[in-house]
Amino acid sequence: MLNFNIEFTGELVAFFLLAVCAIIGAVMAIHFTKVVHTVLSLAFTFISLAGLYILLEAEFIAFVQVLLYVGAITILMIFGIMMTKHDDADRETPRPLLETLAAIGCISLFGILFYGIRNANFPAEAAPFIDDNTREIGIQLFTKYAIPFELVSVLLTVAFIGAVALAKKEEDPQ
Repeated sequence: MLNFNIEFTGELVAFFLLAVCAIIGAVMAIHFTKVVHTVLSLAFTFISLAGLYILLEAEFIAFVQVLLYVGAITILMIFGIMMTKHDDADRETPRPLLETLAAIGCISLFGILFYGIRNANFPAEAAPFIDDNTREIGIQLFTKYAIPFELVSVLLTVAFIGAVALAKKEEDPQ
């Protein structure tokens, strides 16, 4: 059932290192109680995911991952942290039964996914490789998906204006 005939190459070692870094960063983001530490571990996870995209030969997606998530989203989270007040009085008490059930659920999910992936029959043929994937993304984005692209830009603009309106503090009349 578990037939492990794996050839250890540099790509496989890099994949496992980046995957472990992504998992560790995600677990640290969940585990930390200080929000700044959570954001930094989330940035670590995003960088690891960008490395995985590079291994998949999706350089454009890796660049966007670093530019948007590691750069913009992480900085936005840090600014949000700096602009809000944080009280430690609302700290939740630990619940060992809930944590134990969550751990059992996670291990069960891992086992189900591992079993499913090991028994899956993936097709041997791959999609045709495109030499310039960034150019192909641009062609698809501005021809076939032009209207959804513009709608997303309008949605993001409205969300930005809404966030500014919510962040703006009202002055007290007193």
